[in-house]
Amino acid sequence: MNHLSDLFIGGRWTPGTTGNRFPVIDPATGDELASFAIADETDCDAAVEAASAALPAWSATAPRVRGEILRRAFEILTEEKEQLAETIVLENGKSYADALGEASYAIEFFRWFAEEAVRVRGDFRLSPSGDKHIIVTHQPIGVALLITPWNFPAAMATRKIAPALAAGCTVILKPARETPLTAAFVVDALRRAGVPDGVVNLVTPVPTGPAVARMLHHPEVRKVSFTGSTEVGRVLLHEAADNVVSASMELGGNAPFVILPGADLKAAVEGALIAKMRNGGSACTAANRFYVHSSLAAEFAERMATELATWRVGPGSDRANQLGALVSVQERDKVADLVTAAVESGAHILTGGEASGHGAFYPPTVLTGVTHDSPITQTEIFGPVTAVIEYDDVDDAVRMANDTIYGLIAYVYGEQAPALAVAQRIDAGMVAVNRAVLSDPAAPFGGMKQSGLGREGSSEGILEFLEEKYIGIDL
Repeated sequence: MNHLSDLFIGGRWTPGTTGNRFPVIDPATGDELASFAIADETDCDAAVEAASAALPAWSATAPRVRGEILRRAFEILTEEKEQLAETIVLENGKSYADALGEASYAIEFFRWFAEEAVRVRGDFRLSPSGDKHIIVTHQPIGVALLITPWNFPAAMATRKIAPALAAGCTVILKPARETPLTAAFVVDALRRAGVPDGVVNLVTPVPTGPAVARMLHHPEVRKVSFTGSTEVGRVLLHEAADNVVSASMELGGNAPFVILPGADLKAAVEGALIAKMRNGGSACTAANRFYVHSSLAAEFAERMATELATWRVGPGSDRANQLGALVSVQERDKVADLVTAAVESGAHILTGGEASGHGAFYPPTVLTGVTHDSPITQTEIFGPVTAVIEYDDVDDAVRMANDTIYGLIAYVYGEQAPALAVAQRIDAGMVAVNRAVLSDPAAPFGGMKQSGLGREGSSEGILEFLEEKYIGIDL
């Protein structure tokens, strides 16, 4: 991977102070793809200082100019979309179709925020007392630390970088250790698009925790944007509190998929296949708990099992495979343990349920006889497992859907009026009604409760990287 397996600090690729490296593994084969540079404390400090030094000029750059650079990054990555998807497949393990879908989604954030850069609004009005004019404007919040996960290594990077740059912030990107090559691919596209030196920096510290804490305690870091588990999010919020660093958190999910009586079962099955199996189930937006009315539950489970039993499982490098590997053997084993525990608690396997062969593969699995209090419904599975829970009363379905500390996304299938009524009762930042894909750069993405703070995408996304300023002028 040549320089695209190095750190990127102050506008140049560097192997880091120590020259130490860590392996990047192909989860489908267990083979080493590359060795990536390890950032030590000196490198992380240098990245923050480079971002700080670049901030005044970048924040003073005209919004139109910032937007045009993002637009060029969109055009570069559009031309290289298949290459980006292949990189995602290699280090993440997902199917090529999923990787290509992610690449397309990721790239769109550069186009969307290229347009939003010039549309930040302010306000000018007379005070109620008539003694002054009130001006409300915005300015970049400052240096931003962006921490991204392995499950969507391109999309989670662009969803943070694009609004930050559009707002006039400078950034340090800290990708997941499992997927740094995708992050380097995106950063290099920004370099080629004309992002000035120091505006975007890439570091991969090992171990992660102490280095992130050090950067959060640097006085120049004024923003942290994190996507990952709620457990890690809580730790970062504690760290951010010391310097009162603004925090955006897109955390865990435990998405309910509610099928109401009278729902179109064919549409519900088609939607469930996408909402559950997209990205191999390794998504915070993945349907996790399937609450199906008793009049439809048996047929729903059988249809899911029949379809999934035909799916091709294998390396994403074979574009005919519908389900790729999980990101690591450790993640595969976590999923296997959840299924084993569910079966020991009385669940039944209709299809799948047993890992076999080489690599981090787990078969698409359907479980019936699952109860609401089963460990598999209380945990974010992050794998291709459909857990079906029957219910008789819609009020019970809503109660169970809301019975979680999470509130990121929910899915409801049914006739339009009752489905919309249920959607309004579910405690989630996003609800998909009779559709399986909800994420869109033009829509605000985020959750309630312990699924996070703030929103990404839409016009709200850029506001996460802006400070609101009030100026009063005497008449």
